[in-house]
Amino acid sequence: MTDHTALIERRQRLLGRSYRLFYQQPLYPVRGEGVWLYEADGRRYLDAYNNVVSVGHCHPRVVEAICRQASVLNTHTRYLHDGILEYAERLLALFPERLNNLTLTCSGSEANDLALRVAREVTGNRIALVTRWAYHGTTSSIAELSPALGVGVGDQVRLLDAPDSYRAPGQWLRQLRQQLDQLAAEGLRPAALMMDGLFSSDGVFSPPAAEIQQAVNWVRQAGGLYIADEVQSGFARTGEAFWGFSRYQVEPDLVTLGKPMGNGHPVAGMVARADLLDQFGARQRYFNTFGGNPVSCAAALAVLDVIETEHLQVNARIQGQRLQRRLSELASQHVVIGDIRGAGLFYGVELVQDRESLAPATDLASRVVNGMRDAGVLISATGPDANILKIRPPLVFSSEHVELLSDTLDQVLTGLGV
Repeated sequence: MTDHTALIERRQRLLGRSYRLFYQQPLYPVRGEGVWLYEADGRRYLDAYNNVVSVGHCHPRVVEAICRQASVLNTHTRYLHDGILEYAERLLALFPERLNNLTLTCSGSEANDLALRVAREVTGNRIALVTRWAYHGTTSSIAELSPALGVGVGDQVRLLDAPDSYRAPGQWLRQLRQQLDQLAAEGLRPAALMMDGLFSSDGVFSPPAAEIQQAVNWVRQAGGLYIADEVQSGFARTGEAFWGFSRYQVEPDLVTLGKPMGNGHPVAGMVARADLLDQFGARQRYFNTFGGNPVSCAAALAVLDVIETEHLQVNARIQGQRLQRRLSELASQHVVIGDIRGAGLFYGVELVQDRESLAPATDLASRVVNGMRDAGVLISATGPDANILKIRPPLVFSSEHVELLSDTLDQVLTGLGV
């Protein structure tokens, strides 16, 4: 295995130590294609983690769209251009009728920041409700709603446990009710409940639809809005629906989208009810200089074309079912697998020290993730104890890739004696 010590030292000297790298032996890819990443020596890695390149690394249709538009025009969004309007029409047609306005940004963090601003402005309330290990972005206001970053939450944020049906079924709803009652007792009301559709950073959870519906109803009754963070669960990721929130049969007030929208190109956005944006726009100004520029919109349009023409939502459902079956087979052979949860091509595999205590197997998860990397398959770990294997490949994952991933995980677990 190539020693990248000098490159790592150079990176830390130039970029600072706050930039984190994956794996004990960091990856140094020089080329990507579909589900594969290649290092300089030609060794390839199955990418079972990268949600940003949603339709695969360097998809030819997306690359061609970017190059074609970049060779003609790329300028800011305060001029007229057909591209942003064509994209808005295509995208909004995939949403419920009332979600009929689109604001484009450059990142999911910016989209979540804007959604929070809108919610606070139109409700007149300040309190945001998020899950205890959520990650929603890196702007100052959204970092306070992202306890997974470790920066601490502000006094205008209230935390809830994630909807963990494995360890504490229903507990999060009881906490939400307590938080809302406590706010009312203090004379306060919520501005918004912000939820990632698969609770990715909390440990990958897929609660019953009735629980999400109840939570949203309570928040709305208390005066708040529901912000659906679709950065990770959107764009056909769950297989069952194009949007993660659709699985719960509940309609958000605001929806935020991230860079999977452009297959990694810096384009993201917020979809909202027009009446909310009308109220917000009457009181505040918002513009994003390059969010929704012509090149970004060309990339985003190409992604929608690829998802549709290559039937990637169907593929995510079929391959996700195959993946779930294979992981369940592994759970019958390896007792350290305590729980399997997720949907489509997004699964969490919780590793425990034993199935009685359910004690998190954090060290083991780290060894598995690094063992998989050494064996040529890329995954990650998530959750407050970093003991949940996070499997989230590009939507072009095929049956042979599911088998390679599963077989490699079996070999790594066996090699570790678990």
